Amino acid sequence: MDLWQAIVLGIVEGLTEFLPVSSTGHLTIAEKLIGLPVDAPAITAYTAVIQIGAIFAVLLYFARDLGRITAGWARGLVNSDARRTQEYRFGWLIIMGSLPIIVVALAARSLIEGPLRSLWVVAGALIAWSAVMWFAERNPSQKKAEADLTTADVLTIGLVQCIALVPGVSRSGATISAGLLRGVDRVTATKLSFFLGIPALVGAGLYELPKAIGGPIGERIGVLPTVVGTVVSFAVAYASVAWLLRFVAHHRITAFVPYRVLLGGALIVALGAGWLSAT
Repeated sequence: MDLWQAIVLGIVEGLTEFLPVSSTGHLTIAEKLIGLPVDAPAITAYTAVIQIGAIFAVLLYFARDLGRITAGWARGLVNSDARRTQEYRFGWLIIMGSLPIIVVALAARSLIEGPLRSLWVVAGALIAWSAVMWFAERNPSQKKAEADLTTADVLTIGLVQCIALVPGVSRSGATISAGLLRGVDRVTATKLSFFLGIPALVGAGLYELPKAIGGPIGERIGVLPTVVGTVVSFAVAYASVAWLLRFVAHHRITAFVPYRVLLGGALIVALGAGWLSAT
């Protein structure tokens, strides 16, 4: 992989990781357009690794909140009084909500790295999940704040997050939609989406890191392009997080639906006309 390709993919990852438009879908499209084999194991691994940069952006942006939650959760492990705090409770909710995607990702690894790495899948998922986002925003009860979240809410959101393993669905689109359907307000659902993404994306990136930097000759990406893509994704994602939180405070996520549908439709036309190959 050339450095310019790493920079392009880092920008795409940072821009799309937390927007409900599917970062994996956009990376797959970008990889195809710049001449990379989208179904190669090393490219799949690279896609997962540079997501760590975006997660570091979340860690930095929410450092105070995450520090408060982590400290409260840790105190609760050894102090019974601390177990009554919101921080201790919310820490456990994040852990429980993160478990489903870890289990499903490991169980369905061969499917995720193989047949699902297709632009036909991306196109169909972009359009299909747009309908779910539209339906979720029609739920009139979006009043639950962070303190009102239940175990059932977070487990439901965590289970729906597993659907985002299909390229084109969007992890943030899946989790925010699930939160809205559970009656969670849009800003809280978006913040929870960020927090649930930390264990999932860091775990995926670390798991795939050896493939990206030390795979077989001919498939190896290399250390420098991996570092460059990760750093670029971090910088761009930090700006994206700040923008999205401001946006969802005043706009519905259905604002992204026309773009998703148009992109999915354009992909179908390009694939059907033979202008692009699916893998």
